[in-house]
Amino acid sequence: MTESLASLVNEAQRLGSGEFRPQAQTPEAEAARQLQICNACRYCEGFCAVFPAMTRRLAFSEVDVHHLANLCHNCGACLHACQYAPPHEFGLNLPRALAQVRGRTYVQHAWPAALGRLYERQGLWLSLALATALALFFAWGAARVGGWAALWTQALPKGQFYAVFSHGWLVAVFAPVFLWSMLALALGLRSFWRLQAPAPDADASLQEHRALVASAQASALRDGISLRYLDGGHGEGCHNEDDAWTDSRRRAHHLTLWGFVLCFAATAVATVFHYAFGWAAPYDLPSLPKLLGAVGGLLLLVGSLGLMKLRLGRHRAHAEPSQRSMDLGLAALLALSSATGLGLWLARGAVGQGAWLVVHLGCVMALFLTLPYGKFAHGLYRLAALLKFHIERRQPDRLKLGGE
Repeated sequence: MTESLASLVNEAQRLGSGEFRPQAQTPEAEAARQLQICNACRYCEGFCAVFPAMTRRLAFSEVDVHHLANLCHNCGACLHACQYAPPHEFGLNLPRALAQVRGRTYVQHAWPAALGRLYERQGLWLSLALATALALFFAWGAARVGGWAALWTQALPKGQFYAVFSHGWLVAVFAPVFLWSMLALALGLRSFWRLQAPAPDADASLQEHRALVASAQASALRDGISLRYLDGGHGEGCHNEDDAWTDSRRRAHHLTLWGFVLCFAATAVATVFHYAFGWAAPYDLPSLPKLLGAVGGLLLLVGSLGLMKLRLGRHRAHAEPSQRSMDLGLAALLALSSATGLGLWLARGAVGQGAWLVVHLGCVMALFLTLPYGKFAHGLYRLAALLKFHIERRQPDRLKLGGE
């Protein structure tokens, strides 16, 4: 069996001669080696989107490897099913190999390019240090108005945190940071998609291609929102600390995703209330901003803490150890932003609300600043990879040599 597989691998490499030959020892080279073996074996063909996308290729260019790396949801199912996983001489651990490449794609497409290295340096302690520094900055600003003691010993009338920072000042501080984050994420995603966008089928008209892309977009969005490929390929979940199936990662991701969406919606609705109707914050139940924010904050807190717990307990073979701190950094900032937001609401009208306010603002600002250069980007790149997958599967099934 081993000799037969080796001959198939050699043949696949021969067919791809003249195509992409990454430099030795690069993560792309190792991922391409493992994909060649997987493409010859195909035992895991029905597990997730990576494998049907893989089988459309005879060789793997750097663009192909980057596409498959971002298509992988790191569920670990193929590692546990693989007969060539360590200690076999082939040494296959495809989830880890693709995770290493995935991290490099974030660096390569970061905007501005000079800040790409922040993906490698940003971690848990840097995120916490940034949140602390920004909280102290906001505390210093508040103290210049009312003194340090006012943050801890005075209650804000009816929870009016605009008595500490005016609405205009908060907008002037947060709007540029938020817009910068969105711009950096959008330009990074555009850079990635420019290399990944599949060419239209030569036999299809422009109208047919547009209809195909629209249909693919709907499928990609559905798969992304449902986290379809965190089910391990069997609907039972994925692996975390051992070889047992678990749906915990999928649940934690769902709680985090929808908590974040609801919190963002609460901010958007509050903005409409303020500028369209002149209804100034803070809002209380049963107002729509507070309903969205309270439910979203709880979901986000539970989900992000769940992700941290799962990441800390995950088996080293299931993930890339060097990315652990980056994973925890995002989850920690999400948890702190939601926890301090809920604390700010519960402390309304009480002594110490000013302190809750500056801590919350520091956490939220740190989250915005790190969004374009941390784990948050993986959701956007994964959606782009899913879109390419669904476009390709709607096109004629022609084998590609290294990304042709």
